[in-house]
Amino acid sequence: MSIQVTNLSKNYGETRAVDDISFEVHSGEILGFLGPNGAGKTTSMRIITCYLSPTSGTVMVEGRDIHGDSLGVRKMVGYLPEQNPLYLDMNVSEYLDYSARLQGLENRMIPRRRREMIDVCGLGEMMHKDLGQLSKGYRQRVGLAAAMIHDPKVLILDEPTSGLDPNQIVEIRSLIHSLGKEKTVVLSTHILPEVQATCDRVIIINRGKIAADAPIGDLQRGLRGGDKISLEVLVPDTETPQSVSAVLKNLPAVDGVTFSGETGRSKKFSIGTSRSQDIRGDVFRLCVEKGWVALDLHREQTSLEDVFRELTTLS
Repeated sequence: MSIQVTNLSKNYGETRAVDDISFEVHSGEILGFLGPNGAGKTTSMRIITCYLSPTSGTVMVEGRDIHGDSLGVRKMVGYLPEQNPLYLDMNVSEYLDYSARLQGLENRMIPRRRREMIDVCGLGEMMHKDLGQLSKGYRQRVGLAAAMIHDPKVLILDEPTSGLDPNQIVEIRSLIHSLGKEKTVVLSTHILPEVQATCDRVIIINRGKIAADAPIGDLQRGLRGGDKISLEVLVPDTETPQSVSAVLKNLPAVDGVTFSGETGRSKKFSIGTSRSQDIRGDVFRLCVEKGWVALDLHREQTSLEDVFRELTTLS
């Protein structure tokens, strides 16, 4: 077990930011740690990295306890906070050397680790530039390099792509995905497609409590219950949305039909089922029987955004 969080709570005065949460992260896993602002994500990550002490509960990182061996935990963890702490008057090479010394690396090891991190994070052309001259994307790369300079087994990344443009997001996402092959990664972000593309599993925290903990596919299936089928169909002029919907509703296992728009004779519908049953064959046969032309027929997938909104807006 790489990270084990047990009955963790954190109070700020009368406010309980983290409320008795427990979870585990396995070695080599990329975990998406999600929640709305103020849900307790950053507080939890700061406790795991020993920047904060919990009010109660404990965390074990690679077998080390944050209470009894906080220095040992810090050696196991690389942390990139949301506000990347850089010294802008240093150049990239100087800053990585400085970060390595802070992490206690032996002098003889620093040049090799610096070269490896510059290569891994794509900083070769920037290594002699001052950090203040770099774009936000390259500053994030430097932050990742500094977090990994001591070769930690665990990476904690808080909003690593915040403020980046789409191209930079893709680059950082690819880097994180490759790192996940060798390290345990806990990733917090509000960019949900990034989580869907990168993470193996998701924990959603809301109001200090864990609202969900599962692989992404399981979360989507659990929220959806039955399936939804998207249908775009070409029908005669005599057919109306209401008449087509009425026919579709008569199919077995159909729980509801929603008309979602039309272009000329082409009409679009969303067909809900009351149980997990693939009714696309039934819909296709109905179209043939009625002389309708099925232009598009596919299962709709519940997005991670749908899951997130439902779980974090519950009272």
